[in-house]
Amino acid sequence: MSKKYLILEDGSIYEGESFGANTETVGEVVFTTGMTGYQEAITDQSYADQILVFTNPLIGNYGITLADYESLEPGIKGVICHQVARHPTNWRMQTTLPKFLEHLNIPGIQGIDTRELVKKLRVHGTLRGKIATSKNDTEKIAADLKQKQVTKGVISRVSTKTPYPVPGSKRNIVVIDFGIKHSILRELAKRDCNCIVLPYTATAKQVLGLHPDGVLLSNGPGDPEEMIEATKMVRKVEKHVPLMGICMGHQVFALANGAKTYKMKFGHRGFNHPVREIATGNIGFTSQNHGYAVAADSVDKDNLMITHVEVNDGTVEGLRHKKYPAFSVQFHPDATPGPHDEDSLFDDFMSMIDQRKEEKRHA
Repeated sequence: MSKKYLILEDGSIYEGESFGANTETVGEVVFTTGMTGYQEAITDQSYADQILVFTNPLIGNYGITLADYESLEPGIKGVICHQVARHPTNWRMQTTLPKFLEHLNIPGIQGIDTRELVKKLRVHGTLRGKIATSKNDTEKIAADLKQKQVTKGVISRVSTKTPYPVPGSKRNIVVIDFGIKHSILRELAKRDCNCIVLPYTATAKQVLGLHPDGVLLSNGPGDPEEMIEATKMVRKVEKHVPLMGICMGHQVFALANGAKTYKMKFGHRGFNHPVREIATGNIGFTSQNHGYAVAADSVDKDNLMITHVEVNDGTVEGLRHKKYPAFSVQFHPDATPGPHDEDSLFDDFMSMIDQRKEEKRHA
């Protein structure tokens, strides 16, 4: 195997062996604590324009299968791990992780000290990095990385360009695609929803013109404050139709109702994040992938109620509107992979829709 190098904006260099595509790339270096689910993470558009470090020391051991894709054209920039399995095996496997990354033109590095790298990211926060084939001109590369805005405008690159249906026969759901995971659509399909997926640029007029029973705001990458038009759309739509937001959708919902968001030091990425529901005190373990959060002190208590908080750091994990049938969560109730402690939130959304339809019927 040929050598590859991870060069960070602070000038540090990590040397390892190349796998996947033999190319160079630049991205925001982040880490995930998930023990499984490397394929779902790599194909999750919330990682678009990022270089993902796996804390689990061995990945690739059960290969890749088409059924586990979260997107068909992932926007992730690179993969870093301690070791790639040399002889993966799984009855569902269709290809190996290195061949999968090579097909998608995504470079990878194995053999570096991921423990040291993750400790650096936890102490110093998220850093920009370059996967390079040479360690020449390190100082220039580090200086260039400091000037780069690697995730700016990323949702415009991963959101669908044209609307498309996911047919069903029950409730009509409009889904706003900020970089949606297929597992969210699977959860709606389980409930036989008839979905229309719209681009992130969809206006309130376009959404309401489809006469939806409910609107779901999906996950996605980047800075939620860039979603100015989507925020305006939500502000109008929530008055007329039940609404649910997930991850980026949660942040856009918060912004639409006067709250603010901020960039976290190194974010939440993994499948073991404990979240407390304030009303019951129940704690569920959740799947998360976000680098921004809603500022708790910015939440307008007249309009929004904080429903969930992260146990470890107290960040806002859920909101509910006090006037309209609308709520959002920062974590992934679709949880693919991860614990399914909170997948009942999709059922809550369905109940909210049914109740609203019943009220209209008797109005």
